[in-house]
Amino acid sequence: MNKILKEEIINKIHTTKLGIERIRKNLHIDIEDVVTYIKNQIIDNDCIIIKKGKNYYCEVKDMRVTINSYNYGIITAHLI
Repeated sequence: MNKILKEEIINKIHTTKLGIERIRKNLHIDIEDVVTYIKNQIIDNDCIIIKKGKNYYCEVKDMRVTINSYNYGIITAHLI
C-alpha cells in the first residue's frame, strides 16, 4: 500500500485553507507550502502508511498525518 500511495496519488494530496492553518498549529511549523512539506514527508522511505476505515494514517519521524482515502485531502497532522 505504501508504494501505491506514494507513486500513484501523491499529486492528488491537498487540503483547505483551514487545514493548512490547523497543520501549522499542530506541528508548530511556519512553512509557506504546507502541502509540499507533507508530501515530502510521505515520500520519505521511513514513512509507514496504514489504511484504517476511510483514512490513511502516515507516520514518519515524529508526526502522524491523516489523509482521507476517497478524496486524498489532508485532514490533520499531529506530533507523536
